[in-house]
Amino acid sequence: MAINSANPIVQGLGTPPGPENPIWTLVRFYSDYGSIVTFNETGATNFTGLVDDFEDAYSKLEQDAGHILTQNLQDRSVRSGLSLTGWKPGKDSAARAVEWWEMDWEYASNPEQSSQEFAIVNYNSTFYQYSDENNFVFDDRGFNAFITGEASTFLTRNDSRLSLNTVVSNIAYNSTGVTIGNEDGSCIQADYAICTFSLGVLQSDAIKFEPDLPDWKQLGIETFTMGTYTKIFLQFPPNQVFWNTSYQFLLYADPHERGYYPVFQSLDGEGFLPGSGIIFVTVVHTQSYVVEAQDAETTKAEVLDVLRSMFGADKVPEPIAFMYPRWSLEPWAYGSYSNWPPGTTLEMHQNLRASVDRLYFAGEATSTEYFGFLHGAWFEGQAVGNTIANMIKSDGYPEQVHYQTLHGTTSAQEYNATNGWEVSTFLTYGFE
Repeated sequence: MAINSANPIVQGLGTPPGPENPIWTLVRFYSDYGSIVTFNETGATNFTGLVDDFEDAYSKLEQDAGHILTQNLQDRSVRSGLSLTGWKPGKDSAARAVEWWEMDWEYASNPEQSSQEFAIVNYNSTFYQYSDENNFVFDDRGFNAFITGEASTFLTRNDSRLSLNTVVSNIAYNSTGVTIGNEDGSCIQADYAICTFSLGVLQSDAIKFEPDLPDWKQLGIETFTMGTYTKIFLQFPPNQVFWNTSYQFLLYADPHERGYYPVFQSLDGEGFLPGSGIIFVTVVHTQSYVVEAQDAETTKAEVLDVLRSMFGADKVPEPIAFMYPRWSLEPWAYGSYSNWPPGTTLEMHQNLRASVDRLYFAGEATSTEYFGFLHGAWFEGQAVGNTIANMIKSDGYPEQVHYQTLHGTTSAQEYNATNGWEVSTFLTYGFE
């Protein structure tokens, strides 16, 4: 999914005559999720048939989520929903690996931690509305290329309106304006401000709000979860590449621990970086916290042990380069992207989205239907920017709707633009 450098993939590109993902309008490259080979601790072993079994269960999960949404029923966890379809991986390491590939890899959270209703909403809004194509971005300029390109259309070089390497420490807000205080002692005063801190930063209390955010707002912030998605890169001597580079994905089923270095991706292949000797493995959530807290040498040794069990100890040399980010420890991120836990509602999420006086909020986490995706952040930023532009013209500041009293389900009339519900999750342009 394409939300930040933690996961540089543009997901759901677009299918005529339906809309095109706005991020795909800015950047392009291709990944084939059907190009997969599977392994366990003894080496290569084919359990790809379980992918079809899971997807059969997922289809039932999806239909049940639609029933929950349309009938105003109580939400449940993805785990509960999958169990009701008959999908129960138990101690089957291959089934657990397939489930991780299909669920955790998307949401950076396991099925127990994800809302059934809104996991399906999130998936359908992107992949059914746009398309099921996913393009991995390996341009070494990163997403920064189109961000700086867009910024150059209204900012000049060394523009005084842009403060780089500046750490915000406190935000004071009221009905007449906003004052932003920085660690270096400087401050910025404005009639309006848009807060785009990640959910992880908001939950960390790294920013002091004056006055304290109201209880309903703080509850909205604390209700949702921040996932962590860690890609671990290894580069081997190009003349000692030991994996079949015709496959993009190598799925590993660990016999003891679910999600233990489970998915490797080859960049040494046609359409990527042939001859590079680069492969990377992804971990999420709890395993991310482990690897990001430990030293790189420990992580490298663990990854090499897995690769050597997959391919043979004598086949896997020492890498010539090794690196990975530590998103959960970055003070400007504290994670990768947000997720909705079981039992959440649009009312709860609207309290996360809603403005407080002249302080507005935007980002992927405030997106009702595209949370976790870069295009979610794009749409939210655009919407709030337009809202403030209109208020500047009219010299007003009507606060966005929030809810003092929360209900346990989302009523039919609450699926509306006021609560961030902009498109139907039943659109199928992506499959036409």
